[in-house]
Amino acid sequence: MKTIVYIDGYNLFYGCLKNSSDKWLDIVKLFETILNAQCREISSLHIKFFTADIKAKVATNGHDARIAQQSYHRAIEHLYPEKVSIIKGYYSLDKAHLPVYQNPIDKQSKVEVWRLEEKQTDVNIALHAYRDAAKNEAEQLVFVSNDTDLEPALIAIREDFGQEHKIGVVIPVRKSPAHQKQRRPANNRLSEQANWTRRYLTDDELSNSHLPDKIPTRKKPIIKPKYW
Repeated sequence: MKTIVYIDGYNLFYGCLKNSSDKWLDIVKLFETILNAQCREISSLHIKFFTADIKAKVATNGHDARIAQQSYHRAIEHLYPEKVSIIKGYYSLDKAHLPVYQNPIDKQSKVEVWRLEEKQTDVNIALHAYRDAAKNEAEQLVFVSNDTDLEPALIAIREDFGQEHKIGVVIPVRKSPAHQKQRRPANNRLSEQANWTRRYLTDDELSNSHLPDKIPTRKKPIIKPKYW
């Protein structure tokens, strides 16, 4: 089954990778493992990775964070030039005058803040998926996100193309321990449009899917960032 995976990089990072040792993630290896277990009939796989360049001045690790992200993008593009496409939106950083956090809300009590927002990721995923369905580029479309904003795209694909394409949803959160409630439950609004839903990623799946620490190229090798 010819499959395209649409990864919301922001969702994946904050759901699974932040404050972990799994940032140097081999997304091809990870999703080949997941999809072969889920479907057992994957003939080809292409991954579209949707992200935005870090703004160094607001990142915890400053310029190092920007360099680390660039190294990661270079690594997956170098290793998988035919299997991975990186599609970028952007971050906007603007001043905003917002209410102070309190209960009940007092709209007169406001403070100036910097508001950092990721732009274009949801619309890029929606447009790419719809166009891929229209052009019959894949038999299966898999969305790695827990964002309700994608629901209209999944509904449109279902309404316009019926069951021509299987739809899968992978919720990019780590599986919680057996004695704990899942920290971020699956978005049922997306699952209602899908043929199947994977509700978490496991620690083992992530830790077993790392890129090599050093990746040779024709020029300088690509090195895993030290603080990752």
